[in-house]
Amino acid sequence: MAVNTIDLNAMGLAARKASRVLAKIPEETRNSALLALADLLEANYEVIIGANDIDQAKAQKQNLSEHMLDRLILTKERIRDMAQGVRDIANLPDPLGIHRDSHTLPNGLWVQKRSVPLGVIASIYESRPNITVDIASLCMKSGNSTILRGGKEAFTTNKALVTLIQKAFTSSGLPPKGVQLVESTDRKFVRELLRMKDHIDLMIPRGGESLIQEVSANAYMPVITGGIGVCHTYVDKTANVEKAKNIIYNAKVQRPTVCNALDTVLIHSDVIETHLPAIASELNRASVELHCDSQSQAILSELTSLNTIAATQDDWGKEYLSLTAAVKVVSSIEEAIDHIEEYGSGHSEAIITEDHSTAMQFLDEVDAAVVYVNASTRFTDGGQFGLGAEIAISTNKLHARGPMGISELTSYKWIVLGNGQIRN
Repeated sequence: MAVNTIDLNAMGLAARKASRVLAKIPEETRNSALLALADLLEANYEVIIGANDIDQAKAQKQNLSEHMLDRLILTKERIRDMAQGVRDIANLPDPLGIHRDSHTLPNGLWVQKRSVPLGVIASIYESRPNITVDIASLCMKSGNSTILRGGKEAFTTNKALVTLIQKAFTSSGLPPKGVQLVESTDRKFVRELLRMKDHIDLMIPRGGESLIQEVSANAYMPVITGGIGVCHTYVDKTANVEKAKNIIYNAKVQRPTVCNALDTVLIHSDVIETHLPAIASELNRASVELHCDSQSQAILSELTSLNTIAATQDDWGKEYLSLTAAVKVVSSIEEAIDHIEEYGSGHSEAIITEDHSTAMQFLDEVDAAVVYVNASTRFTDGGQFGLGAEIAISTNKLHARGPMGISELTSYKWIVLGNGQIRN
């Protein structure tokens, strides 16, 4: 589609019309479309990878960061996982038409809440083409239409994916305009999308801090923000050293380029001599660079094989998105919680401890979307939480928090049944 032929107003009108159709389509039809999409993804993996190769070649010439390149890549295995995620969404209970809080008033009126779709959801996102399928699938299941504006890095891949999504819609009798892609990388269309409050009910940015700040500052419609994860793991004085080193290694190394990867290790001063060398040696297996405060540096300096440097103030509150982590020694759980309060992003925080009361204090006092005891922060994910996928990981406190699945893409309306009642 040529840039000068894109009419966002027409796209908005079509999305609104499609949302009214999707809201009343039976669950079986929506599920049929999702299963058709999963099959199409697997059957057309060569087409998808071919499109992705074009994007990767361009990205290499643009000198994108390591984490952006990693998020861009689609392999046969990742496409298979994507398809399975779509099937998982299809198998979830229908979030629509759920009845809540029904009761009869003294005047005889019967009142009830009933879950309904939000309407039209738009997303502006960077790099990750799997987001295209995740958002489309979650919106399809929850009866919402969507307008997608992916980043230039995945432009060719996103077009190929949306073609398959619309084909799945059509094959199942759903309106193909239920999912639309803004087929231009011109940033003027971002600014125009952000002003379309009459057509778009919710805007979700997915990407780096600058994108999220731009959307939050300029959107005329409600915005769900999140995705920036400055994630800490606190090693308490009662922590089991084997649990600590395994959890921290997984949280940092399993996929370091994503928002739920560990950024800072906080460790109690009572166990720095026994636990910190074991944790650091484990991380060294993956060549993790540790930015250490003076106390941790003094302990680890004796292990000459480790990759350590002195931390600076800028290391606290930094999302690394790489094989780098900060290390800070604290004297109490209160100091650990205070550090998280000052430098955390409200995403995912963890404690490793064998003391129940300390674990409960951490759960009660740490203000984040997801708080863990003795587990890796890498579990903060819609698929891992049984949601099939997520449309975003929200660090907001209104409407939704944490991984957002199909339930978070619904609102409700009041249903009132009467028999001639009038108000005095």
